[in-house]
Amino acid sequence: MPMVSRSTYVPPFLFSNGHIQSIYPTLFRKVKSVSYTRERIDTPDGDFIDIDWLKNGSGRLAILSHGLEGNTDRAYMHGMARALSGQGWDALAWNFRGCSGEMNRQLRFYHSGATEDLDAVVQHAIRTDRYDAIVMIGFSMGGNLTLKYIGERGEALPPPIQRAVAFSVPCDLKSSAIEMAKKTNQIYMKRFLRLLHEKVRAKMQQFPEKIDDENFETIRDFQGFDDRYTAPLHGFEDAEDYWAKASCKSFLKNIRIPSLLVNAQNDPFLGKECFPYEAAAANSNFFLEVPRSGGHVGFIRFNSDGMYWSEKRAMEFIEL
Repeated sequence: MPMVSRSTYVPPFLFSNGHIQSIYPTLFRKVKSVSYTRERIDTPDGDFIDIDWLKNGSGRLAILSHGLEGNTDRAYMHGMARALSGQGWDALAWNFRGCSGEMNRQLRFYHSGATEDLDAVVQHAIRTDRYDAIVMIGFSMGGNLTLKYIGERGEALPPPIQRAVAFSVPCDLKSSAIEMAKKTNQIYMKRFLRLLHEKVRAKMQQFPEKIDDENFETIRDFQGFDDRYTAPLHGFEDAEDYWAKASCKSFLKNIRIPSLLVNAQNDPFLGKECFPYEAAAANSNFFLEVPRSGGHVGFIRFNSDGMYWSEKRAMEFIEL
């Protein structure tokens, strides 16, 4: 039963609160010594994805996936890329459609279940013919994509992919949406809706007859946004249909490579269904670690090397 019974994460003094853990890195963490090389790749539907490389000339590669309304320049992405580079790995950090600083071409953009885009990145990396070993590391939405991808493919997963690590994953999207709609999480919900509104406005300029933001201010939560935009733009019936089909939780049973999910007990984004204890008990390849603290993509640690606990934990798991 691959439950990690005792997590090694201990928060710094005065940083055990989940909201502090979640907010502090976004506002204050700075990561130096990360200089990407950007490449644009085409998707089968005529769109593009911008990917950022940090290369050492290694035969080992980690593919990094960011969270909702994030990008490759978020501190947690820089921190992980730097940690990987320090251990001799190449890193490939990819921007979801519309998240690289330039809006994508299609009416659709990205969503939590869009593993076809992650596969485009994986296949591009494999075609370089440089990597004997590939691992996948995802954060929040990117963690959901990562675990869904490897679960969907099961035994058919591309052979170079050997391990996966995911942090702070809303693996049951409905549960997370309900949690995020609570008053205690309005600071996050308002920020996400503001950023998503910017995406909608950009799409309105590209496709003025197909999308609008009339009465957008009446949207208060993910259900409202996903019912109006995410579901119809990406082929789902409604928010409930999207959440059910895009959540990685139902795919965990099919994972066939060693994969670690780390979700903190005090993560304000996650409902109780986002802690898949039964899946960990049933699948010897799926490891679940539930630290008491850590917040959402937090896991803060102050030390001389500037590495957060999540980066050290990922290195431990992929180096086994």
